[in-house]
Amino acid sequence: MIFLESSLQDMATLYPTSVADLEKCQGVSKGKAIRYGKPFVEMIAQYVADNNIERPDDFVMKSVVNKSGNKVYIIQNTDRKVSLETIAKNKGWRMDEMLEEMETIAASGTKLNLDYAIDEMLDDDDQDEIIEYFKTCETSSLQVAQQELAEFDFNWEQLKIMRIKFLSEYGM
Repeated sequence: MIFLESSLQDMATLYPTSVADLEKCQGVSKGKAIRYGKPFVEMIAQYVADNNIERPDDFVMKSVVNKSGNKVYIIQNTDRKVSLETIAKNKGWRMDEMLEEMETIAASGTKLNLDYAIDEMLDDDDQDEIIEYFKTCETSSLQVAQQELAEFDFNWEQLKIMRIKFLSEYGM
């Protein structure tokens, strides 16, 4: 996995045609953009040119500002060890929406320490089992993870928060 699904969706909407533009997409850090971005932006630039596509520059600016505010809010509240339910409720998000935001933050290279929340959801052995799975899995699909870890009966939230931890610790 190089880019999360949310990053690919942003690329399909924002049409980044340079490495600097690519960094504006959700979950794409400067390092990822430099390391992996060239073939992506070259293909996107060709597609934009071939299809006379006008890129939504104004939309990008508003989107980046809003995402930046959400990122700061999440980081500050997780640093204070505010419950995930409270963080989501205060922003008017469903839990899955907030976890998506958190995953994007972690995938962009910002470390989130969610151990306080994870410890309430999973014991140490379960945490180790999930981390070991993510170290060796070949897909980013949580549905596949649930199937492959079916004997443990982990739910989507547990797997999602552990993937965020994995991204924060291992930066994959």
